[in-house]
Amino acid sequence: MSALLQRVLPFVRQLLSDAIEPGDIVVDATVGNGHDTLFLAQHVGPHGRVYGFDVQQEAIQTTTDRLTEHELATRVTLFHAGHQEASHMLPPVHDGKVKAVVFNLGYLPGGDHRVVTRPKTTIAAIEFFLDTLLPGGIIAVVVYPGHPEGAVERDYLLRYIRQLNQQKVSVLQYGFVNQVNKPPFLLAFEKQ
Repeated sequence: MSALLQRVLPFVRQLLSDAIEPGDIVVDATVGNGHDTLFLAQHVGPHGRVYGFDVQQEAIQTTTDRLTEHELATRVTLFHAGHQEASHMLPPVHDGKVKAVVFNLGYLPGGDHRVVTRPKTTIAAIEFFLDTLLPGGIIAVVVYPGHPEGAVERDYLLRYIRQLNQQKVSVLQYGFVNQVNKPPFLLAFEKQ
């Protein structure tokens, strides 16, 4: 893991830790290797719930194994589906009650680099989660612009967030601006 990434991810984790309380409903929109899913499961406690989404069966299996190893699988429901499907899969009882959502865009580390997140589906998912968040809830999106598809997704996301109504959502961009290697950065949304 690069030193720059090691500086962004702890900030993301701190935001999530500050927002999440035991009993909360949270979402890992891109479970990947399950690190964020595990982190979320630890923070929601035995009465909270984590929902996780990923298009790759390998990611779902790795995450299941990680949760089982830590005896936290009962706190998590995983969907072998893209995050844009959350509007059809998240139980309606949680509408307006989600406290936090995390995305790590790009591709599965160690997986097929041709399978990547796409701006259209990512933005659709963000829009849905903004509607289903509690006031004060957050969405943390880690953007990886260092590969061609990631640069395209970055550009679409930055255009999208500029048009969001500041009375309804605040968006923070946290990252390095003078790095030529295009390090990851965070877009943090807070619902008003």
